[in-house]
Amino acid sequence: MVVNNSRKPRRLYGFLICAVLGIVLLGCGLLIPAHWSAVDGGVLRTAGQGTSSLLGQTKTLAAGNRLGAAAFLAQAAQMENIPGVGSLTATLTNLVMQNPTAFFWGTDTGTEHIFNSSPSASMTQFLIQRENREAALAHLENSPNPAVSALLHTRSLNNTVALPSSTSDSGQAFDAGVSLCGLLLDNNKLQKSLDNDISDFAGQANNVGNSAPLERTLMDFLSLGQRFNWDQLTAFVADVPDAETLDNLANLVRNANDNLPVLFAAVQLSGDPAAVSDYVVKFPDTGYADLGVSLRDGAGGVGKLAVGGVRLYNPALERRVTAYHPAGGIYHLAARLAVQNFWLAMVVKWLLYLLAGFSLAMALHYAVPPVDKTLQVRGFHLAREFLFSVGFLLAVLLLSEPFLAQESQKGQHFSFRLLSPQLGGSVPAGIAGVTQTVMNPTIFITLLVFFVLQALLYTSCLVKLAEIRRQKIPPRMKLKLLENEDHLFDAGLYLGFVGTIVSLIVASLGLIKFSLMAAYSSTSFGIIFVVIFKIFHLRPLRRRLLMDAEVQSINEERQVAPARLTPTPTPAVS
Repeated sequence: MVVNNSRKPRRLYGFLICAVLGIVLLGCGLLIPAHWSAVDGGVLRTAGQGTSSLLGQTKTLAAGNRLGAAAFLAQAAQMENIPGVGSLTATLTNLVMQNPTAFFWGTDTGTEHIFNSSPSASMTQFLIQRENREAALAHLENSPNPAVSALLHTRSLNNTVALPSSTSDSGQAFDAGVSLCGLLLDNNKLQKSLDNDISDFAGQANNVGNSAPLERTLMDFLSLGQRFNWDQLTAFVADVPDAETLDNLANLVRNANDNLPVLFAAVQLSGDPAAVSDYVVKFPDTGYADLGVSLRDGAGGVGKLAVGGVRLYNPALERRVTAYHPAGGIYHLAARLAVQNFWLAMVVKWLLYLLAGFSLAMALHYAVPPVDKTLQVRGFHLAREFLFSVGFLLAVLLLSEPFLAQESQKGQHFSFRLLSPQLGGSVPAGIAGVTQTVMNPTIFITLLVFFVLQALLYTSCLVKLAEIRRQKIPPRMKLKLLENEDHLFDAGLYLGFVGTIVSLIVASLGLIKFSLMAAYSSTSFGIIFVVIFKIFHLRPLRRRLLMDAEVQSINEERQVAPARLTPTPTPAVS
């Protein structure tokens, strides 16, 4: 009794220590802002420290007389309610009123002097006017750039695909596109790689007669020119690396509507138009909203979000919790780690979850004493607790990982219609849609979860089998214990049936778009694992125990038989 009473406080202390440790480790893991399917708002704020801010970039452009580009950035700052934007907008408005030509042309006085007309609302409308178009083409005739010469030569084409040829009565759009593209090439406003693409397209049109790629590029420039003036257009396309990115951006600009300032500002701040366009195409429903939030974090924040290619996760609960110490200190330290080395942050987070699960399993071990200590095998409870910790890790990841089971957002198919009063019509061009994935993320995650659960249950059955095998009891008793564990050994089938039924119920309610493959995979995995366990593990052990029990029974009978044959001595009669 003394021994039992002395062990009760030890088990209580063990339970409390392990439980508190497990909760602390779990909390530390949840505070690490590293996610597989999202980027945390704290990571964006950390990445944006020391980088150019949206207001700072706006002031720099305004000071350099780039008033058109600065106006778009100021509009994006207003949409996101960035502090200090009001006074900056007032200052910018006064500058535009004092120098309206700088709003349209920026600092490019050389291009401005080519024309005698006043600026229009947009660059395409400006070049559609006959006198401006002729002035631009006349200027480009003297350009030393070979790409400009090849581009001008395409005006002699007769068999165009989308745009009416320059030689036709409706060739204003083709000439306007050539003028706009030529001015950008002549003034070195494009990246060298994009210059090469345009030169190759012009060569294909002139030499092979394949003008479709060139016409597509000209329509992209005209589409951008419909929304931007010269200063805004040159700022927007300055970092575009190739024709494909130009086409993606033009597609987005055509349909951005009120989100155009956010798109413009994201391209300007990040300096990576390809990443920004890919992000919005990948997340058409939430992309603009997430980019708008990232504008608050400057160039580093926008670049981190766009290059990462995952959605923004910025929960209000997390912000409230991390406003206090020590949670805030751990959170900001982990955010810096996630910015510097994402994979290391993920490994630390998962390791904390694993240790938290192991500590909680140890707490349960101390809380529930064994029924029969004679059947215990030393060290086997550690294996069970490790399996619990792996399952705990999986459960926490499924519950804490944002957007994990959500389907990929589907991009839309857009068409371009170039509208101009002088043209009297429109020119359609198909825009390629987003390539859809074959495996739905929800289906893949469901299959993975069912497989991992069945694997964990299979492993726990192996551990129980090994524990019974090593217990120091007769073979007949081991056989009885194996019979007692039949329900555990069949648990894979039960779990499989439950998973399938739950999946079908969820699918019938329309909560998640499911497939029959994902639903029936639970039962399939259960059957496979249970069959493997019973045929290759349980059956051989039972066969050996039956033989051992039979041998032991024969030996016991042999020991009892001589004792029965020995005569009992007759007591002597006195």
